[in-house]
Amino acid sequence: MLMRLSRILLMAAIALWVSLVAFGNLTDYGSNWPFVQHVLAMDTIFPGAGIHYRAISSPWLQHVAYALIIATETLAALLCWLGAWRLWRARAGSGAAFHRAKRMSVLGLTVGLMLWLGGFIAIGGEWFGMWMSTQWNGLESAFRFVVVLLVALVCLGQREGELDE
Repeated sequence: MLMRLSRILLMAAIALWVSLVAFGNLTDYGSNWPFVQHVLAMDTIFPGAGIHYRAISSPWLQHVAYALIIATETLAALLCWLGAWRLWRARAGSGAAFHRAKRMSVLGLTVGLMLWLGGFIAIGGEWFGMWMSTQWNGLESAFRFVVVLLVALVCLGQREGELDE
């Protein structure tokens, strides 16, 4: 039972964390707006870089990208909360039932991974050259998110034993 409770609390903590990230971006839109703007505009990467043609300088498209980021954060948070709730409800069930209850949590963690690994590290870091910017480089933060989400996914993915074991 202790491992089940640990997994439930892990999912609740991640759901809280991602919820706070989404909430912060919704209620304090302007704090991260310059980050999104500069990464997409590619105006702080190496001046001689040959990838400047990829820049998105349209404020409208930049706002759409930021809205998609916030929507994805919100979706990941909701799925993680739902996953934690389903795990809680299945905590006293069979190992197979508890394992099946992990599906929503796995989906929430995967959505988060797609955002921070696919969106920030792959697209922001490589396509938009964020790694070249000394001021607007979010790769370290994105990596932290990815590591936490991956560790949680590995922990959650372990097969469940029965409660009497």
